[in-house]
Amino acid sequence: MQNLRVHLIVEGRVQGVWFRDSTRRQAVELGVNGWVRNLPDGRVEVLAEGAADKVERLAAWCRQGPPAARVSKVVRDDEPWRGDLGTFAVRYG
Repeated sequence: MQNLRVHLIVEGRVQGVWFRDSTRRQAVELGVNGWVRNLPDGRVEVLAEGAADKVERLAAWCRQGPPAARVSKVVRDDEPWRGDLGTFAVRYG
């Protein structure tokens, strides 16, 4: 099974608890490791890694986002999967 690490930056009306917590729940449901956090400038940052198909599904979910949200940056990391991020976590700040 191929693994994948994706780093997303989501802009628009996403700052706050709803998007962050919804993203976390979606990741846990998919079995994806990583974290999500609000950035001081109003964007949301997501780092996810795990089975490529599950990470792609989480990225697609983030792209749907709330109205006026958009994924402005996606970085696919080709480094070997570290597997050390643990359960999907919410980070503050």
